[in-house]
Amino acid sequence: MCGRYAFNATPAQVAEHFGLAACADFVPRFNIPPGSDIPVIRHSPESQRVLHLLRWGLVPHWAKDPSIGNRLSNARGESVAEKPSFREAFKRRRCLIPASGFYEWVRHASRMCDCLAEQSGQTCLPSHRQ
Repeated sequence: MCGRYAFNATPAQVAEHFGLAACADFVPRFNIPPGSDIPVIRHSPESQRVLHLLRWGLVPHWAKDPSIGNRLSNARGESVAEKPSFREAFKRRRCLIPASGFYEWVRHASRMCDCLAEQSGQTCLPSHRQ
């Protein structure tokens, strides 16, 4: 993940694309920060794909203050399986976070700006496999 992202699909588009058994209502957003309630696809106890709104951030079982979740919103793919904060969640609780684009910081002249990286001209949903 990144520091902020955008998701411009509707619930109906997401439900059809991913074959969801249930889909929480949400509105498309173009500037989603950590700590927000975001659309997340996961398997239900009945092994069906469902979309729920969950808070973006991880609160490890050993944390004393839940606000740590705002700081633990990203993990590097190279080390997520080894880092104590993410290790158990990575092993046991996976999900898919659909996104249309993400914001990256780039240098323009002498200042840093954020820019949205997205697939031009269409809703960018990843393909899925059965």
